[in-house]
Amino acid sequence: MTETAETAGPALLEMRGVNTHYGAVHILADVDLAIHPGELVCLLGGNASGKSTTLKTLLGMVKPTSGEVLLDGEVINDKPTSYRVARGVTMVPENRRLFKRLTVRENLQLGAYLRKDPGGVAEDLERVFELFPRVAERLHQKAGTLSGGEQQMVAIGRALMAQPRVLLMDEPSMGLAPALVQQNFELIQQIHEAGMTIFMVEQNANMALSVADRGWVLQTGRVVLDDTAENLLAHPDLRASYLGEV
Repeated sequence: MTETAETAGPALLEMRGVNTHYGAVHILADVDLAIHPGELVCLLGGNASGKSTTLKTLLGMVKPTSGEVLLDGEVINDKPTSYRVARGVTMVPENRRLFKRLTVRENLQLGAYLRKDPGGVAEDLERVFELFPRVAERLHQKAGTLSGGEQQMVAIGRALMAQPRVLLMDEPSMGLAPALVQQNFELIQQIHEAGMTIFMVEQNANMALSVADRGWVLQTGRVVLDDTAENLLAHPDLRASYLGEV
């Protein structure tokens, strides 16, 4: 288990009092989040709760109406997505979003498109193969021919090729067969235990909290719960709303 927010030091990536609108529609309302180095934290919530908008705001795809997004203490509200990626913020998108007509190798190489260190890229490619041996076996296949689980491995591997400091994951269990969901979260936990900071948006509260250190629950754009994963799993409101228990 990594350190708690109180002891982890300055946040790596943070939102302070963020409000976001799509036209006249208020999507995020006074959202405060702090992701510290070495943590695996999750954002839970149902459909239309604002989870995807939170990720887009962190990535710079959506600009806050008010409030601040900070990276290493620097306010980055006006910085483009490319700046944030170059500084180590990388995302594994919902439904993997691989280039299906490209090979597995080509998809992985695209993750390193901003890098200028061919030797380091080659080393990181080998690390991806060590982490996901099946990916190494599928290098020359078109990404669209892979199973859902294999595509998820490639999507994570592609993100790791960018040398991220924080990995954002959008609904990593979506579209996976139930038998693969457990395997997927075991992979996420393995990456985290190797030292990766992870911020995961997920509807599967039980699985997400089983591997996370901390979590937030978002409802209609507001953070309504903020606690350790252990406490959230035991919280009666969360159990009733998200785990199907009364």
